[in-house]
Amino acid sequence: MKQKRTVVPAIVVEGKYDKIRLDSVVDAVILVTDGFRIYHRPDQLDLMRHYAKTTGLVILTDADAAGFQIRGFLKGAIPEGKLYHVYIPGIHGKERRKRQPSAEGLLGVEGMDNAQLLAALERAGIFDLEAKAALPHDITPATLYELGLTGHPNANARRQELLAAMQLPTHLSVSGLCEVLCTLTSAAKLPDYLEQVLAQAGGNTPCR
Repeated sequence: MKQKRTVVPAIVVEGKYDKIRLDSVVDAVILVTDGFRIYHRPDQLDLMRHYAKTTGLVILTDADAAGFQIRGFLKGAIPEGKLYHVYIPGIHGKERRKRQPSAEGLLGVEGMDNAQLLAALERAGIFDLEAKAALPHDITPATLYELGLTGHPNANARRQELLAAMQLPTHLSVSGLCEVLCTLTSAAKLPDYLEQVLAQAGGNTPCR
């Protein structure tokens, strides 16, 4: 059995099965929202705020609309400290323990395999926070506009192609995509980075 990777920030997931799955991959403090129950759990929110101000807090919710709703709630409820957003890909399927797939037919955190979970954490720079912090974080919606990924004909289709190539959920907003890209590269290097990512996935390159 491979040794688990250590994660310094605490990690928030939606349910106990997500926690069990993630605990088999990483050595970290893992907190649970219990789905939408977090809206009525001030004690659990206080604990999350504590970790955000101390070790930092990773938000790792499912790729469906409910997961994004919980993510947005936590982002607003935890205004101080360090929040790191990690996204799993939107993969259609059903977890073994469930009789029926989710409403959107997407696998949750518990349905990801080891490689997918580790890749999601890698993309967000969770295993090398110093390198992540050293990046200029200068990729904005305006940067994506210049590359034809917003505000242009077929921009949405291009952006969806990029999200698929990067194994990111289709629900991801433009600002969310900017946050992810800021963990990976800089605005100056972004065109070359996107060209490489899309070429590896067999897709088209964005406008320069």
